[in-house]
Amino acid sequence: MSGILVPVITLVLFFVVLGGLVLVHELGHFITARLAGVRVLEFGIGFPPRAKVLRSRGETLYTLNWLPIGGFVKLEGEDGDDAGDPRSFVRARLPTRLVILVAGVGMNLLAAFLIFTAIAWVATPFKGLRFSEVQPDSPAAAAALQPGETILAVNGQQFEFFESDGVLEALQSDVGKTVTLTIQRTDGRIQTAQVTLRSKAEIDAAPRDPVTGRSTKGPLGISGGERGLEVVFFGTYSRDLPSAIAIGASQTTYWFGVILRGLGDLVQQVITNPTAPPPVSGPIGIATQIGDIFFGAGPILTLYVAGILSANLALVNILPFPPLDGGRMLMIVLKSIFGSRISLRAERLTYVVGFAFLMAFLIWVSGFDIVRILSGGS
Repeated sequence: MSGILVPVITLVLFFVVLGGLVLVHELGHFITARLAGVRVLEFGIGFPPRAKVLRSRGETLYTLNWLPIGGFVKLEGEDGDDAGDPRSFVRARLPTRLVILVAGVGMNLLAAFLIFTAIAWVATPFKGLRFSEVQPDSPAAAAALQPGETILAVNGQQFEFFESDGVLEALQSDVGKTVTLTIQRTDGRIQTAQVTLRSKAEIDAAPRDPVTGRSTKGPLGISGGERGLEVVFFGTYSRDLPSAIAIGASQTTYWFGVILRGLGDLVQQVITNPTAPPPVSGPIGIATQIGDIFFGAGPILTLYVAGILSANLALVNILPFPPLDGGRMLMIVLKSIFGSRISLRAERLTYVVGFAFLMAFLIWVSGFDIVRILSGGS
């Protein structure tokens, strides 16, 4: 593919994926506000400046805006001003306002669940293992396996994406036995090869890797060189809908927990070692990863990453930090407790300071993304 097309397609994918997830988030606010009777002044696709008014009938203005980064919802009185409108956000009951704010988070979790469920239901890929090195005098060498080939199955068993086990785990469980490997050759041919794996005693007697502490001799005798063994995806597998729903729920819960732990690690690192690369990516890093996954693993895995990002957006937005939804919810609760002692000016200042902090954080993270890309990392 032409060199110029790759970054262009990557950029388009980034805006489609992230923009779509932000739009889904805002749709949650829009739907719940309408259902609650709160006046919606504008529902915008993209961010201003405004490009076109799509529809102006009724009380809501539907607009198309130039910056393709999701969308926004503008509610009457959401900035804290009481315009005298009984249907304004500021006049709604406390539970109603909290539900409207949390609805965006709920929509992102629902989107993640639906994405994971859809993949599990109709398009779960199988995973194989590609190796780039064959150790001399190894079972792989004896079976004439060649660098660049891919193991698709062990004893006829394929491994689908949502399984925790894969080719390596299957080989580890069959040490000392003769197994039949389904191999995709470098020219695309699919063939089988019988291999007698190393025994556990031979593996345990080999020297240990000084970094990982693992034996330098695996059951088969293959490795991935500096890049490591590469998991590759092929074909698709379908399952019944109830099983897919269960996988969708478990995947959503799993990634929500992973992201939560990652945020904890991020906070700890910022405190203890702020000059080290953070364990998260900014917009530049996310765009690069989406492009790498699309070109390397295909659209199904790209969609899976979209599900992870949707769960990420849900968690980030529920954090009690202004001007995120969680921070706005906290401010509303505090104002309901302390009343006029929290002025509108103080509330707005809190949002401005919080927004400035978030922008500074994104710039900080993006700096590490740029360094990583320029140094050839991913």
